[in-house]
Amino acid sequence: MSTTTLYDITVTYDDAGGTGSTDGEGDGGEVLVLVHGHPFDRSMWRPQIETFAGPERRVIAADLRGYGGSTVIPGTTTLTTFAWDIAALLDRLGVDRVVLGGLSMGGQIVLEFYRLFPERVRALVLADTFAAAETEAGRAARNAMADRLLREGMGPYADEVLTKMVTPHNAEALPAVAGHVRDMMRGAPPEGAAAALRGRAERPDYVGMLGRVAVPALVVVGSEDTYTPVADARVMSEGIPDATLAVIEGAGHLPNLERRAEFDAALGAFLDSLPPITSRVIDRSGTFENHRGGQVASPRRNP
Repeated sequence: MSTTTLYDITVTYDDAGGTGSTDGEGDGGEVLVLVHGHPFDRSMWRPQIETFAGPERRVIAADLRGYGGSTVIPGTTTLTTFAWDIAALLDRLGVDRVVLGGLSMGGQIVLEFYRLFPERVRALVLADTFAAAETEAGRAARNAMADRLLREGMGPYADEVLTKMVTPHNAEALPAVAGHVRDMMRGAPPEGAAAALRGRAERPDYVGMLGRVAVPALVVVGSEDTYTPVADARVMSEGIPDATLAVIEGAGHLPNLERRAEFDAALGAFLDSLPPITSRVIDRSGTFENHRGGQVASPRRNP
């Protein structure tokens, strides 16, 4: 575990693997960045860090602002803010282009990051997420849930949705997984979770952007996911020109935990299919790290 300060927040993250030498990608091999969903934290990706981090691949997973060990800022946290935070962390770590993956809310952050910084993305991994804008009913529901979390805390919500996050049969058959998921949800700061819900309620429509995605994409979904069903995954896989769809049988909303071996096999095959990395010169004049003091600028000053 590591911690760094980015403008007005402290971010906790895991950074494993890689050779330590730098080139155009920021580390002498592939850099895979994994973005957690709501209301979880970076520990949801520890199985994949164990699987994929090694001498030829660096894997980074951070706690988003408002979650885990990162700073909680009440109010509203938009997907844009989350995306700028990721860009700032990559700048701090000296990383240029990455394979960027996210699950659920994390997948929507990945889409927003690609909208803002397409030149920094080598490939996308979109797991159990969807690209459509929020509906009026959905917006009202997210804002109402934000109010509820602030009023009740995370416990009742965590108990209520556990068997929607993981399927009922997986909750019974995989008690360690179910316990981990429950603990992440119960441990999420209500103020941070509420801020993210309010931000997601205002998210834009990414469906129209899918056809302009110019990098390979892996779209993954649990076959029994009721939050983001297979139909939502098909919209993305059919809309992105170079996309692969992987349906993980027997998994719900968290296939990376419920069916780790199958999820890792799909992700591993996708990573192996990517073209070789080519080095390039990094121009940081327009990014967060300034040349005078190496300080990270706030996203509020970078529209």
